[in-house]
Amino acid sequence: MMFVGDSLSLNQWQSLTCMLHVALPRARYSSARTGGLSTFTFPEYGAKVMFSRNAFLVDMVSTSHGVALRLDSIQGGELWKGIDVLVFNTWHWWLHTGRKQPWNFIQVGSGRYHDMDRLVAFEKALTTWAQWVETHVDTTKTKVFFQGVSPDHLNGSDWGEANARSCEGQKEPFSKTYPAGPHPAQLVVEKVIGAMPTAAVHLLNVTALSQLRKEGHPSVYGLGGHRAVDCSHWCLAGVPDTWNQLLYAALLPS
Repeated sequence: MMFVGDSLSLNQWQSLTCMLHVALPRARYSSARTGGLSTFTFPEYGAKVMFSRNAFLVDMVSTSHGVALRLDSIQGGELWKGIDVLVFNTWHWWLHTGRKQPWNFIQVGSGRYHDMDRLVAFEKALTTWAQWVETHVDTTKTKVFFQGVSPDHLNGSDWGEANARSCEGQKEPFSKTYPAGPHPAQLVVEKVIGAMPTAAVHLLNVTALSQLRKEGHPSVYGLGGHRAVDCSHWCLAGVPDTWNQLLYAALLPS
């Protein structure tokens, strides 16, 4: 099994490796990291759970004009081929600007753009990924999942607390329908996957349930402390464990 995506995929991968170790506490295991690939192996079971860091899924390429984010190109997918179960994710990095933005311009075909609406760019990239899956993945041998968009809790007005300092100090989950409504990026995900000509991808629809968990983030207890409150990633044990329970339920019929 391989998780492919950003640090929210890492969150889910870490959750699953912990859950497997708890289920098999006496089983021998090994862990290794080579470049952007992390692997957790249970040799007695012939099982590997891998995480491949790839924040955008589409290519970033160094050019004479700077680093291009190529929305219509996936040349780095060879690593994904031949895996029994693939779980993809992307969204978190599409919102980064300034020094946190790892590319200089966007490229589509021969066209170069200083920037564009990030939801539009996200949809173009996700469409490229969907086409790659349709073309390169044998779904009779490989199960393909897309981890739905993981929401953040950076703005208290999203859940009706205008004075809330993001997720800091939150102690209870939201128990009603989430006031902010559907996540815009999740609507894009559903649109792209729904338009695929075959049912090649199973959507792990984790967005709505995760929106309710405003208290589930590291907050001031993350690496950034009070200076960089983390309301994007999730505590473990926590919300990603539920994502993996959904993944397990989806795998059971096969």
